[in-house]
Amino acid sequence: MPRMYRVMGFWTLAIGLMALAGHMVELALISFAQTAVFVLLGYMNLSEKAYILIFWGYLLVAGIGITYWSFFKMPLY
Repeated sequence: MPRMYRVMGFWTLAIGLMALAGHMVELALISFAQTAVFVLLGYMNLSEKAYILIFWGYLLVAGIGITYWSFFKMPLY
């Protein structure tokens, strides 16, 4: 399980670099922050249950954030 957090860190780094190349600085900064957290978690030797609880917490916060952003912050064109 810790290896998967390092893999997620790699992919968020790739997304952050692509966002930076596309001049989307806010998305790049969010992706770089997620990369740092995922890599840090990947090198902590936590139990399997702890890793799963952290991942579900991450999914919950990300889902709430995306829902909030799409309903209240995105402009209607």
